[in-house]
Amino acid sequence: MTPASLQGPLWRAIAVFRLAALAYVAVLVSRNFTDYAHPVAGWLVLGAIAAWTGITWWAYARPSRRTWPMLTADLLVTAALEATSPWVVGREAIENGTPTLAVAWLAGPVLAWAVAGGRRRGLAAALLLGAVEISVRGGSATQSTTTGVALMLLAGVAVGHVARLAVEAEERLQRAVELEASARERERLARGIHDSVLQVLALVQRRGAHLDGEAGELARLAGEQEAALRTLIATGFAGRPAEGDGAVMDLRAVLSPYAGTAVSVAAPAEPVTLPTRVAYELGRAVGAALDNVSAHCGPGAKAWVLVEDEPGAVTVTVRDEGPGIADGRLAEAQAQGRLGVAQSILGRIADLGGTATITSTPGQGTEVELRLPRLDRPGR
Repeated sequence: MTPASLQGPLWRAIAVFRLAALAYVAVLVSRNFTDYAHPVAGWLVLGAIAAWTGITWWAYARPSRRTWPMLTADLLVTAALEATSPWVVGREAIENGTPTLAVAWLAGPVLAWAVAGGRRRGLAAALLLGAVEISVRGGSATQSTTTGVALMLLAGVAVGHVARLAVEAEERLQRAVELEASARERERLARGIHDSVLQVLALVQRRGAHLDGEAGELARLAGEQEAALRTLIATGFAGRPAEGDGAVMDLRAVLSPYAGTAVSVAAPAEPVTLPTRVAYELGRAVGAALDNVSAHCGPGAKAWVLVEDEPGAVTVTVRDEGPGIADGRLAEAQAQGRLGVAQSILGRIADLGGTATITSTPGQGTEVELRLPRLDRPGR
């Protein structure tokens, strides 16, 4: 169910209300038309009210027709029909207590505007029709008139508030369902990786551990990738909390698996807490940067990861002493469809609302700075 489908019952309730209000108007016209200044015109206005009720019933039956031009037309037509009351009923009759032509039917557009646009637009519609009602009665704010206007104002605010709360609740439920489906898919992928890729990497590592040269190096790399995948399965798939549950994660726990003989990770003594999704995405960007170090600087190349927790931002810097990146090389790689840096690092950090800066001089290594602004300090 989507937010639009949740609004369906509300629109049907408005249609039923307008039909019931039309019946009430018909009863009043039948009882009072002999007192009208223009009785025939009273029946014609009743016919117009009935016709517009049918039009709105048809228009609001589908979400695609619940447009603001239609809602505006509904408001203006209702106001125009009510504005005929002084001429049709007669000002003297209205002052003597004869009901105006629209009476309760007048609230239909207020409810429609409230459901479609929330409290503020429901209140705006109620104010406009309330002004029309007061002008129809000659500008006199009697107790009966003010009570009717006040009820319309309350209806616009209350119905608009309930409609917005219902839609927001439905959107949260939809996100929760999507997150649950995503978690199940991650678990399925984790099982598939465990049953296939990890087994092959472990076999390559065992068979080639005693070999020399390139075969031995491949076995060592297979062992490292097996360990990295096991860490990803343990923390990134199966053990990862739902992203929408407000949980936080210590960034140090995400980055610690990358530490080893070739990689040094320096972090504050205090926990560096971030929203869970942000912490994992930042960790993956760091992993992508370290993968580039291994790919371009050779196996076992030294790299340093520095974590800085500032009041307004978290900064992670990855440095190496490799050959550096030639001018234009990143743009050339992206043009060739090799999007590792563009997507895994730059794109990932941009999606989180941060910035990624790559500084490199040929022959003097590369520095990748990942900076995420803090909107708050969860967990502190």
